[in-house]
Amino acid sequence: MTIQLTYRRTSRLSMRIVKNGDVHVSAPIGMSKKEVEEFINQHQEWIVEARKKTAERQNQRADFYSQLPLTTKAQKVEATERLRAMVEPMLERHAKVMGVSPSSVRYKPMISRWGICNVKEHSICYSTYLLLLPEWCVEHVVVHELCHLLEPSHNARFHALMDRYYPRWKEARKETRKIAKGERGCNK
Repeated sequence: MTIQLTYRRTSRLSMRIVKNGDVHVSAPIGMSKKEVEEFINQHQEWIVEARKKTAERQNQRADFYSQLPLTTKAQKVEATERLRAMVEPMLERHAKVMGVSPSSVRYKPMISRWGICNVKEHSICYSTYLLLLPEWCVEHVVVHELCHLLEPSHNARFHALMDRYYPRWKEARKETRKIAKGERGCNK
């Protein structure tokens, strides 16, 4: 375990565990190293528990994504074609209703995001791992990325667009998060 200390313009000490299990500590500028070490020592139990939870989450995440093997070129091509067959009709239907048209749509095995919209280029990329979700949750992601063509940020206008074009978006987002965490919910 590595402990990384960063001095910042902050009024208090804080600590978090990152994905690889390292401890990142933020301290106010000017605080002595001794005070920081005391803080870390006082929170050893918390560190152990937090590292355990982080490792569990990482294992759950790995288990989730391993359900769709994408190690060979053939597997990637087959998965991309399956996803394209599901997404293209959704894209056509929603883009027409919304009055938008992405310049390009790509698919790649991203594990950090379900989709990405490049607003400047009007291009969208969807994660191949959407295949692990129910179709109605995939549709939520499709509409989400199309809404970014109308509103780049996740502000009130964006949420109003989601409410208008996919009223079940909050439910779909919640279900998607449950599935990705390994908590199998109902697939509506």
